[in-house]
Amino acid sequence: MTGPDPAPDEPSGSAAPGGDGAPGDDEVAQTVAALAEADLQPAQRRRLLRPLVDSARQRGLGGMFRPKTALRWIADTVIEIAPHVPVRDLATLRVHHDGLDGEELAERLIRNAARATGGVGAVGGGFASVHWVVAPTLLSAPVLLTAETVAVVAIEVKLIGELHEVYRQPVPGSSGHRAVALVQAWAQRRGVNPLVPGVGAAAVLGTAARKELRDRLLRRFGRNLTTLGPMLTGAAVATYLNRRATQMLGDSVRTDLRRRARAVEAA
Repeated sequence: MTGPDPAPDEPSGSAAPGGDGAPGDDEVAQTVAALAEADLQPAQRRRLLRPLVDSARQRGLGGMFRPKTALRWIADTVIEIAPHVPVRDLATLRVHHDGLDGEELAERLIRNAARATGGVGAVGGGFASVHWVVAPTLLSAPVLLTAETVAVVAIEVKLIGELHEVYRQPVPGSSGHRAVALVQAWAQRRGVNPLVPGVGAAAVLGTAARKELRDRLLRRFGRNLTTLGPMLTGAAVATYLNRRATQMLGDSVRTDLRRRARAVEAA
């Protein structure tokens, strides 16, 4: 078994390029898109998580545990980057997955997304385990948890969008409208409601939709506390829970889209 990767690959407080040292939305979006790949090595995931960690630090999340601040940052970041998360169309998906279609393609997408979120959990849990050994401090915990949560949610939003393509129910509208619809679908654990007209991005933060998103993020954030387990238990548990949650989400959305497709066929 190899030891931990060199220090430069671990999250730190160093600033990313930019006016105030904070990574921009484009950089964060590119990071999330790359993290969605299923077969990355741990060192690659660790490097990719760094812009999210740096962005969280710039928001003041590294000094002390502030759940409300963390959840606000997670929600804002997910909404900001959602329009930039690449959702492949059906033709591209089939090319990337050896011509698979229908249920086989949906199964492959869900499996890959679960592997990707599990990989994020393993990296976060492994980093936290190192800190349990090196020093009895959890000052990095808020930064680590927020970065991991954003990455996992974005991977799952991408999965929902691509499942819509597989079941011939692409989400209409501009990139902003599609992003809003997909974020709401993520919070509701089902496909995008085709009867709800497109709305602006600000609607995600309003009234019932905002509360639903916040409540769902709170549950996800709470589950990610498993990354703080001592030694290697954090990585193992976080990997398992992330993979299971993504699998369950994918199955739920797939069932909903299947039902709608059958209803259209029967009409």
